[in-house]
Amino acid sequence: AEEDAEFVGARVEAGLRAARFSSPPSSEEFAASIEPKNVPAVFRGVLNGSAASSRWDPLHGGLDYLLEKVGPDVAVEAMMSSTGHVFYGDLRSHERVSIPFSTFMHSCKSYLGGLNAADDSSKDKGIGEEPTCSEEMCSASLENSEQLYLAQVSILNTENKERCSLEVLKEDIQEPIFLKGRPFSSINFWMSRAHMRSSTHYDPHHNLLCVVAGCKKVTLWSPSASPFLYPMPVYGEASNHSCVSIEEPDYSSYTRAKYMKEYSERVVLNCGDALFIPEGWYHQVDSDDLTIAINFWWKSRIMTEMLEHMDAYYLRRILRRTK
Repeated sequence: AEEDAEFVGARVEAGLRAARFSSPPSSEEFAASIEPKNVPAVFRGVLNGSAASSRWDPLHGGLDYLLEKVGPDVAVEAMMSSTGHVFYGDLRSHERVSIPFSTFMHSCKSYLGGLNAADDSSKDKGIGEEPTCSEEMCSASLENSEQLYLAQVSILNTENKERCSLEVLKEDIQEPIFLKGRPFSSINFWMSRAHMRSSTHYDPHHNLLCVVAGCKKVTLWSPSASPFLYPMPVYGEASNHSCVSIEEPDYSSYTRAKYMKEYSERVVLNCGDALFIPEGWYHQVDSDDLTIAINFWWKSRIMTEMLEHMDAYYLRRILRRTK
């Protein structure tokens, strides 16, 4: 399908298109010629052969492994969407809920069993069936578990170690060689039970998104495309998110948004692939059923060196540059 394929919009400048690497670069190459450009880059097979990719794969016993590794008593914070499979940034469209990690894993196991049963049925009868969740596995808190998403669950957090509910999984993670020496602010775990979509947003840190299992389609926009994305007010809630709905955009209110696709690029990340998303780059992510990812966040050099007492000067220079 067209929505599943990679895509480059007609108005994306050549210098802003994501670079592709068939193998991981050295740390020296990344530091000298990739990171400073502040342009996305796709790295194929970064996690191939890693402990996480071999042990966490839901199709090969990964759910049981994660259940045993994390244990039955660990609670994690999940996002529950009130807008179906789309997760928007504002507080009116989702809430954070605490659930046992084991409960979510059991729900995923039940969902996977339903997918397998439907596949067997379609082979036998030529028809498919909707996967169901058994009463034994699905508690009341997961009645609408297709609307639950484990998003940004901390494995490492240098600012708040108490939030690292999945710290035990760090034993399975080896940082990509080209990130060697980076002072990570956090490493996070992401998992979707069923197909889900995140809203368009940017992050205040450099980001390396790594797909451990499944598939993610990531649509990217340069910060220069902000006028077409209508970011929320700087001092308001979810200021790093776009106001434009990704499924039902209101072009009468957001007239420039009709050009969003022309300024976008979509990349497809399969198991083992990684995507460097520089700070400030807008991205919208579609995740397939039972997709697991980890990401590494670290401060860019410019943000590390931007001293607060210089803010007024920086602002004046930026305003003059954009005149």
